Amino acid sequence: MSLASADALPGEFTFTDADFEALARLARSEFGLSLASSKKPLVYSRLARRLRARGLATFHDYMALLDRAEEAAERLELVSALTTNVTSFFREKHHFETLRTALIPELAAQKRIRIWSAGCSSGQEPFSIAMTLLHALPPGARDMRILATDIDPAILRKARAGRYPAEECETVPAEFRSRWLRPTPCEPELVEMGPELKALISFAELNLICDWPFAGPFDAIFCRNVAIYFDQETQQRLWSRFAEKLRAGGFLFIGHSERLAGPALPGFGTAGVTTYRKRAIPGPAQPT
Repeated sequence: MSLASADALPGEFTFTDADFEALARLARSEFGLSLASSKKPLVYSRLARRLRARGLATFHDYMALLDRAEEAAERLELVSALTTNVTSFFREKHHFETLRTALIPELAAQKRIRIWSAGCSSGQEPFSIAMTLLHALPPGARDMRILATDIDPAILRKARAGRYPAEECETVPAEFRSRWLRPTPCEPELVEMGPELKALISFAELNLICDWPFAGPFDAIFCRNVAIYFDQETQQRLWSRFAEKLRAGGFLFIGHSERLAGPALPGFGTAGVTTYRKRAIPGPAQPT
């Protein structure tokens, strides 16, 4: 079936191929999201609830609503619906092992430490980083900060609160749980991150394809399972921008299904599974 056809998907709302093309263009231009035509049924199912919430009958009406300047909040609802906030404490444990054994021994000699969790979702990643750092490095003698950013303001509110169901915290090592996690007396089913962890993290809203209002440099950047939503051109541009923000020798941690490629590749060496280290001097091009 051609994308130019006017066939609509069966269902509650009219969703033509022209509607899908318009939505895909918006998603790419504003958020860098790549929506292949095969994702049309998935997009329908993800966005149908937004049409119900806004009292709309067709996706054409929804696109007209998204075009309004005053609907910035709805555009964020769009990107939140199209992406998946799946995360957990100490997800992809090999990254935290590399942080502990390869990077932290170097950081021990530094007075200033900066780590960026890009696409932090509901906060489990930056809190896992904070626990790993504080376990090895006393904070009093150094300027140590974690920047945690995400495009979704609703998910950032959850991250800032730092409260999670107790069963989600079972992947936190027992030693860390006893040291930094606190019960919430009014909500016994929840566990709260301790004040030492929260003090280490600054949460901020950020669209990764827009300007970044900070200079760096960072000792490490975690951007895991975010670039999978971008097309190849946007991914490669993102890797190059991360390289500019990393210090020489800094680490870049990416998702298990992502690979570093493009112009940034010669500037990195492999440092583990989906882990890369910025070279002091860019090396020869590597096979992708």
